[in-house]
Amino acid sequence: MTSTAVMPRHRPSLALGALAGALALDVSGLGVLNAALPSVGARFALDEATLQWVMIAYAVTFAGFLLVGGRLADVFGRRRVFECGVALFTVAALAGAVAPDTGVLLGARAVQGIGAALSGPAALALLTEVFPAGPARNRALSVYAAVGAASFSGGVLLGGVLTQFLGWRSVLWFSVILGLAVLSVTRAGLPGGVGRGGRLDLPGAISGTLGLTLVVVGASSAGTLAWSALCVAVAFLVFFVVREHRTADPVLPLGLFRIASVRAAGLAAFLQYMASVGMLFFAPLYLQEMLKYSPLQSGLALVPMSAGVFLTANFVTGRLLARYTPRTLMVVGLVLIGGGTALWMTTPHDGNYLLHVLPGLVISGIGQGLNFPSMTSSGLTGVEPDRHAVAAAVNVVAQQIGASVGVAVMVLAAATVSDQLTGYHLAYLTAGIACVLGAVFIALAGRRDQHGVTT
Repeated sequence: MTSTAVMPRHRPSLALGALAGALALDVSGLGVLNAALPSVGARFALDEATLQWVMIAYAVTFAGFLLVGGRLADVFGRRRVFECGVALFTVAALAGAVAPDTGVLLGARAVQGIGAALSGPAALALLTEVFPAGPARNRALSVYAAVGAASFSGGVLLGGVLTQFLGWRSVLWFSVILGLAVLSVTRAGLPGGVGRGGRLDLPGAISGTLGLTLVVVGASSAGTLAWSALCVAVAFLVFFVVREHRTADPVLPLGLFRIASVRAAGLAAFLQYMASVGMLFFAPLYLQEMLKYSPLQSGLALVPMSAGVFLTANFVTGRLLARYTPRTLMVVGLVLIGGGTALWMTTPHDGNYLLHVLPGLVISGIGQGLNFPSMTSSGLTGVEPDRHAVAAAVNVVAQQIGASVGVAVMVLAAATVSDQLTGYHLAYLTAGIACVLGAVFIALAGRRDQHGVTT
């Protein structure tokens, strides 16, 4: 049976608030502790190799469990899985906020990632239940995407402010408060419904989860660990694909990839997160090490990008989606993201913020604001409603792989030269070229689809 909504009992405004709030939790969880890492390291006497796992532990489980989260939502009911995910995230944030040692903190971060993987796909599927196709859904997608696209960089800024004035534990306490707020309006705002039934393919779930987890571990590591993780990941993912072809109840219906809009959305998601997260990785290094900004100053310096994302997605993209196809807006968005990122190649050692830093941030932010709602809509176009959650999971997996593998590629590009600033410029160039090539590919694929060459 398919999950169904009983709309008279639910308020769309509350639903959108709950879903956007959960998305803010999930996305900001990736970067909200960035500015707090030095304080965490000092509190627990951690070296850099261990400290990075405060971030990686979340990303690993988030990416690894996404497909399982999407499948569970479709099978057992979206609101039920959504509530479980937000509750798990909130409890884990509480455990991290009071963590007495490194082990508890890392475990809490890993469990937060699992909670996000459960709530994320269910949230987007619920949004399509609450808001019917047309202007109402386009508007809701724009608000939802605006929050999501701005939450990573906004989380970095929020983490810096809270850490500076209240200490690093306050960052996790804030997540607890927001999680409780989301849960408090879930019942009133979201339709109940029931799952469509079926079973969870355990061999597929385990192999897919381990494969995606090891991809992120490999991309986030170096040396023997990285290559070992990636090789084992390939083995698990090959088994996963073979298994999904043969089982009657796949975790990931491979037929989704025969839908052109799903493929285009996945590529756009990968490239946006490669460029945007890559910029947010290198930008603080440039601002703090070369322009001598404080952590708080560097966080504030990045606000224009978040503002560009939020304002464009919230007030512009929804209207444009009523006139243009999501594919068209993805192409324009990726070109702007690539151009804005490449503009940072002009940054000198003694750069001027207004001249060298701000233009790239604003252009990239506008591009992200166009691309995020469009790829979110495209990722569900042509997909059967009872598979919306797993289709949403596919798109979020592409985002997370872009944020990990894509950034790793940028770091490798930066490491090919000895001069630090030149390395940064090569990283920006790599992301810029990738975005533009992706835009060209999506545009050409769209023309082939129109002429009936592919479906």
